[in-house]
Amino acid sequence: MVPVSIITPSFQKGRFIERTIQSVLDQAAAGMEYVVVDGGSTDQTVEVLKRYDSRIRWLSEKDDGQADAVNKGIRMTRGEIIGWLNADDIYYPGAISTVLAYFKKHPEVDIVYGDADHIDEDDQVLEPYYTEDWDYERLKDICFICQPAVFFRRRLVERIGLLDRNLQYCMDYEYWLRAGRTTDFVRLNQKLAGSRMYDDNKTLGERLPVHKEINRMFKQRFRRIPDKWLFAYAHVFTEEMGFDRTIHRENIKFILVLVCALFGSCMRWRQPISMHALKTAANWLAGIYR
Repeated sequence: MVPVSIITPSFQKGRFIERTIQSVLDQAAAGMEYVVVDGGSTDQTVEVLKRYDSRIRWLSEKDDGQADAVNKGIRMTRGEIIGWLNADDIYYPGAISTVLAYFKKHPEVDIVYGDADHIDEDDQVLEPYYTEDWDYERLKDICFICQPAVFFRRRLVERIGLLDRNLQYCMDYEYWLRAGRTTDFVRLNQKLAGSRMYDDNKTLGERLPVHKEINRMFKQRFRRIPDKWLFAYAHVFTEEMGFDRTIHRENIKFILVLVCALFGSCMRWRQPISMHALKTAANWLAGIYR
């Protein structure tokens, strides 16, 4: 079996994808196979991919989104270890060799994750990606795992299935939650990847749809949404209304809308309002008079 397969889903990331490809090929991992699954980009992506014909496998055709592209890549490859690197992210030098060495030494481990950075459009580090040691219950409150810094065995896919192609934003988070039900993750205390942040990427550019999908996912998978995700949704909803919180009257409006958004989200997803949520809303309202 091929030791490791790296899959890059891509769509309209022509300005970044060559740096992504180079970060993979520079790993020089023996026996590595690398597949780029492009969704039919009309920018310079295909031109870049053609330059690497002799070193990578790629296809460019219409798909149903990022999860569908990753699933195609998993089915196209044979590696025992799988890594998924988006077309605007990068691996750091030595990442794959570090991961392969750990998996070889620990055959019982199915999935590992490392530390990572948020990087800008010019590959400069903005800040470390917030990462914690493995704790499944804590993962339900916050996604502390950076997707490009995750690697897993193919047998995990055989056990829990592929990504949910119906998800457009939180397909990785849902997969970690699904995997965590059956296996413990292992954190490698080494920076493995850079996750790119810029104004028009999905995480920053579509914050409200991201939070809506996360809440829907929790309701469907767990029948209950953690309070912290309801609070996060309420904050994003309110922040996007553009209140100037340095002005007292605007700040009061912000807090009132925030409380309404919290209770409204509970009604929207038929979520019982917990005592914690009630106390939190009361604290927000009390802030008006401080």
